[in-house]
Amino acid sequence: QAFKIPSGSMRSTLLEGDHLFVNKFIYGVRIPFTRKRILRFTGLERGDIVVFQFPTDDLEESHCGSVQYGKDFIKRTIGLPGDTIEIKAGQVHVNGKLLADEKYAQYVDVGRQPVYPTKLKPEDYQKLWETRKLDAQLGDAMRDNFGPVKVPAGSYLMMGDNRDRSCDSRFWGPVQDHYIKGKAWVLYWPPSRIGR
Repeated sequence: QAFKIPSGSMRSTLLEGDHLFVNKFIYGVRIPFTRKRILRFTGLERGDIVVFQFPTDDLEESHCGSVQYGKDFIKRTIGLPGDTIEIKAGQVHVNGKLLADEKYAQYVDVGRQPVYPTKLKPEDYQKLWETRKLDAQLGDAMRDNFGPVKVPAGSYLMMGDNRDRSCDSRFWGPVQDHYIKGKAWVLYWPPSRIGR
């Protein structure tokens, strides 16, 4: 399926207006009228860039300043099912270890917000994140300091490469498998940027 990059959240990996093809079969074929998949060639891996429908069935749910229901997003897979993810002063930690070699990550703001202890209990933090209500409690403070949260079974934590300008799983929670549409495959426009 053809897809056009709508925003700068994946800069500089993908730019606004880039056109790419999304492989909708690599993660399996959805059975119509169900949330099940068959014929999976592979599962999502950390670092995969994927297109997915915003993970809510609520037509009124608002995040990052607007209603997101039904919109397609493109982000990078950072957290896999069962992973514990934490961000400290902008740096991503997976299962207690710094996620090294994030050459794709871009930071445009000078300085990182210092780590402030949250008054939320860990189990309340997790529940608010999973139910997409954490941003209402903490707002932009989660950009540089987030978690720890455990990615639920059958779900993923997605982030934009342009970390300071991305509305992503930090703010609106995990992406369940049935919302995944496919993997970014080939960039075909503009000609100067053609490639896998």
